[in-house]
Amino acid sequence: MQPPTLRATFDQLLDWCRVRDFAGHDPFDALNSKLFQATPLRKVRLARLTWTQLNKRSPFDLRGATAVPAQRNAKGIALFSLAALANHRRVKTDQTAADARQLIDILLEMRIPGLSGAAWGYNFDWQSRNFFAPKGTPTIVPTAFAAKALVEAFEEFHDHRYLEVARSACDFIRSDLNLTAETDDEICFSYSPLDHTQIFNASLLAAETLAMVSTKTGETDLLDQALRAARFVTRRQRANGSWAYGTASEQDWVDSFHTAYVLLSLSRIRKCSPAAHDEFGQALIRGFEFWKEGFFLADGWPKYYHDTLFPVDAHAAATAIVALVELKDLDQEAIEFAERIASWSIQNLRDRRGFFYYQRRRFSTVKTPFMRWTQSWMLYALARLLEVKE
Repeated sequence: MQPPTLRATFDQLLDWCRVRDFAGHDPFDALNSKLFQATPLRKVRLARLTWTQLNKRSPFDLRGATAVPAQRNAKGIALFSLAALANHRRVKTDQTAADARQLIDILLEMRIPGLSGAAWGYNFDWQSRNFFAPKGTPTIVPTAFAAKALVEAFEEFHDHRYLEVARSACDFIRSDLNLTAETDDEICFSYSPLDHTQIFNASLLAAETLAMVSTKTGETDLLDQALRAARFVTRRQRANGSWAYGTASEQDWVDSFHTAYVLLSLSRIRKCSPAAHDEFGQALIRGFEFWKEGFFLADGWPKYYHDTLFPVDAHAAATAIVALVELKDLDQEAIEFAERIASWSIQNLRDRRGFFYYQRRRFSTVKTPFMRWTQSWMLYALARLLEVKE
């Protein structure tokens, strides 16, 4: 049997997500378990971390047995919005416009009140190795994706409400996030107001947001901060072209999708400033070459880590497709390679019901259909690939 076309795959995945009202589970939502929350372990850091990792790594989906509700996630809704906007730019119908604006409206309703500016967070308590973020803590990752969706919606529909909220997100970045490094020409933004981490892709997402908004408002101080944050990251690139996840010793790993985040943000910042185009060009090229040579096989197999074949993660596949589409100026074969990754993913990670599996491991496949981690990213990737092809 022939695999479905890109367009059919996109349509079936969109229908699958829409039927579920874009709500679902997440690899990190284990602390939403009513069973776990009913125990005193909810107050113990090691117990929270262990419970989260147990549910994330289990080959079986434990969420039904442990009463984890299916919910919408702000970053997921932002990605669904970006997918809908890309689909509208390709198709240009009243229905696709309405679909995109409806998702943007949902995103606006998910803002966290009481902050210096517009911000979004996750719908679950999150215990990382570095800090604990209670449900609803504003963080830069969903905020940056929301701001990007709002700027693209402003460009498409010319509704100034969208730009005003995206500009407000810059106030959150500048006032509520911590500066974990600051010199005359470098800064690093924290992940949330609660931590002082130096995570490269997270700080760059803040920078990307500032730079992107500055092109619409003309505020040079926003762009200046974006360039200083990009400088902090590019100056800490490794000799082989890679970036670790962060500066701490326990953040020393290198993976495909966080590398793709760094490349995407650097590329977007460069497009906002002629000075940035020259200053960060070599770092972007070196990073792209390391990423493309290290994280993929010739047939499109997307690796999670550069030095091992497993696990194969649909999130890594989807971010790779988006990155190749946006970085096509660096590689004339980028779109063809993005198609190869998409084809491989459709054949190896897609369920016949239309959704994508979480991970393929050496001896098993984890078929849990995570909504934010997998479906929203894959829908966005397919939408962007279809847009650039058609």
